[in-house]
Amino acid sequence: MTSSHPTEQRNPSELAGVHKIRTMIEGFDDISHGGLPIGRTTLVSGTSGTGKTLIAVQFIYNGITQFDEAGVFVTFEESPADIIKNAFSFGWDLQKFVDEGKLFILDASPDPEGQDVVGNFDLSALIERIQYAIRKYKAKRVSIDSVTAVFQQYDAASVVRREIFRLVARLKQVGATTIMTTERVDEYGPVARFGVEEFVSDNVAIVRNVLEGERRRRTIEILKLRGTTHMKGEYPFTITNQGINIFPLGAMRLTQRSSNVRVSSGVNTLDEMCGGGFFKDSIILATGATGTGKTLLVSKFLQEACTRGDRAILFAYEESRAQLSRNAYSWGIDFEDLEQKGLLKIICAYPESAGLEDHLQIIKSEISEFKPSRIAIDSLSALARGVSNNAFRQFVIGVTGFAKQEEITGFFTNTTDQFMGSHSITDSHISTITDTIIMLQYVEIRGEMSRALNVFKMRGSWHDKGIREYTISAHGPEIKDSFRNFERIISGSPTRIAVDEKSDLSRITKGLRTEDKE
Repeated sequence: MTSSHPTEQRNPSELAGVHKIRTMIEGFDDISHGGLPIGRTTLVSGTSGTGKTLIAVQFIYNGITQFDEAGVFVTFEESPADIIKNAFSFGWDLQKFVDEGKLFILDASPDPEGQDVVGNFDLSALIERIQYAIRKYKAKRVSIDSVTAVFQQYDAASVVRREIFRLVARLKQVGATTIMTTERVDEYGPVARFGVEEFVSDNVAIVRNVLEGERRRRTIEILKLRGTTHMKGEYPFTITNQGINIFPLGAMRLTQRSSNVRVSSGVNTLDEMCGGGFFKDSIILATGATGTGKTLLVSKFLQEACTRGDRAILFAYEESRAQLSRNAYSWGIDFEDLEQKGLLKIICAYPESAGLEDHLQIIKSEISEFKPSRIAIDSLSALARGVSNNAFRQFVIGVTGFAKQEEITGFFTNTTDQFMGSHSITDSHISTITDTIIMLQYVEIRGEMSRALNVFKMRGSWHDKGIREYTISAHGPEIKDSFRNFERIISGSPTRIAVDEKSDLSRITKGLRTEDKE
């Protein structure tokens, strides 16, 4: 255990006189600008199943393990045995801390025999027990889960509110930093049932589990932290085997320096079109209709890294491992061999198998464990199905931000709905986040279907702006010269340039070159 105090790191709020205690819940201390105000009660409100109890338990557990601070957990709903059992599923041995005198679980749950443990609307005995436990164990942190259960046991809500107010006042008097959970009816309705927020109004956090499209999305929002600053709005979170994990996307700081080192795409002509290859820590997006060769470019990108002895991960959301391996093998790329050598890892999953936050957490965990130099996601558009634009954009920001933080080169694909012709890059909501965009599309030339490739954008570098013919052979991708004698390729309706027009263009070009020499 560390002996450091959780308030050693100062933040802007401390300068105003409000000190905070770090929760050590992943991401929460970022959005709260340092943690929870010391000596105050914070209300955590949410509908059933949003993770309120987990937050309350993790707050206590982290205090014990990270700062050697004893805690008191008051349960109005579940029995202490259930609290300990549920926590153990996250690898948290609460019984060990109980035995060591670092944790006291106060059982205020309803008596199965029907007797009123709390008493006739009088929490005096309970308040005294809590205060005694805080002093005996020298507890700094207290969690109370959940006050809604008290109101549900008695009809006199006004009397119960008064007693809860007394409890909060006493906790503040003894200097305990407290999390108090409560239920709410609707995800975007009143803060809490029974007017709980009326007596715990200093600090309020809302947890939600909203059905967006076809999937549920967990978010947390700090409504207020009186007398101190915090980040505004909802932030996605997921529940992992290590507890709550919040993604504070607005708090991300890309402090690493941009690299000028180039890495090969695995296709020589494409490297030339990009001025010598991709930048090492850049994010590349290949976008186009299905069948235009995006996955082939991904395969060459990954093969290039493995050939140099570097590791790479492919996150696939459209094809199975067998399909990917079979297709790559037809282009002379042996994915199975690269996997056996420990150079390549392929993660296949259905987009609908989990929420975006869960997919993001899996990606981050795999990267942290495998430590690749390159990653690929095939495809982002599959993950965008059935979710809101905002949720999808936050996911992409999370992935790209983490990749840049780890100085990893990322190659993502996006499948467009439009089979031919131009399509809006901005419709995907990811164009501004990527560094390089490669457009792939079908065009009709002389009555035949052809593929076209164009480096649409590349930050910080010269790049070829030509629209090249792109073919796929048994050897892989072949990028040829620009479509000569044609214009309006991107529109999907190319027209042949007449001979006279060609002469005029040639004369204009020569004239410009002469002017440049002069």
